[in-house]
Amino acid sequence: MNIFVARLNYDTREDDLRDAFEAHGEVDSVKIIMDKFTGRSKGFGFVEMPNDDEAREAISQLNDSEMDGRNIVVKQAQPREKRNDRRGGGGGYGGGGGYGGGRNQRRY
Repeated sequence: MNIFVARLNYDTREDDLRDAFEAHGEVDSVKIIMDKFTGRSKGFGFVEMPNDDEAREAISQLNDSEMDGRNIVVKQAQPREKRNDRRGGGGGYGGGGGYGGGRNQRRY
């Protein structure tokens, strides 16, 4: 099961997160998401546990618990929603490109 962990202290390390979850079962991987420009934690991450029962137990025990001075949020991760192509062209609202001057653009 893939588990989403939010409200992490920016100083929390992946090893710390792994230790907290390993108290509840086997952990396959841990990833804290980092800002690519600053190199600083974004305050959330993901933990993968192979056993769903152990994962549910970890979620139950760790959600709203204190870690490094913060009450963390722990829940089953949801699949990412498909993003619209930023170059425009698709359905939905605002799907006309992003560069400001198209041939069909109204001029006021």
